[in-house]
Amino acid sequence: MEDNDTKTTEATEAAETSATAEGTANGVRAEAESVAAQANVRTYPVAPGVRLNVRSGPGTNYAVTRVLPAGMHVPIFCQAPGTRVTGPYGTSNLWDNIDNGEYVSDAYVYTGRDGYVASRCAI
Repeated sequence: MEDNDTKTTEATEAAETSATAEGTANGVRAEAESVAAQANVRTYPVAPGVRLNVRSGPGTNYAVTRVLPAGMHVPIFCQAPGTRVTGPYGTSNLWDNIDNGEYVSDAYVYTGRDGYVASRCAI
């Protein structure tokens, strides 16, 4: 009897180990896919030496939520029209969405062109 019980216990442990390994592999795979998706987001440099205000909306009338340190690169997920601002890269009314509910003036971000470089934000 002991041999059958031992075999059943070993088979159960092997199945649990296999399920745990499969779950871990799926978690690692999902994390890798997430990192790959983030790696495909293009970032743009903020003007050299500038500590840039991040605002809660596309304009100077919105609250400052944080300040980016000099030397930052930011993703641009979408862009929205807003307050016209003059900065190192000209005068623009475009605001770049760099995170959920966070915007910076495009006049301070080097995109290499005037106008939209991302889709228009749905605000």
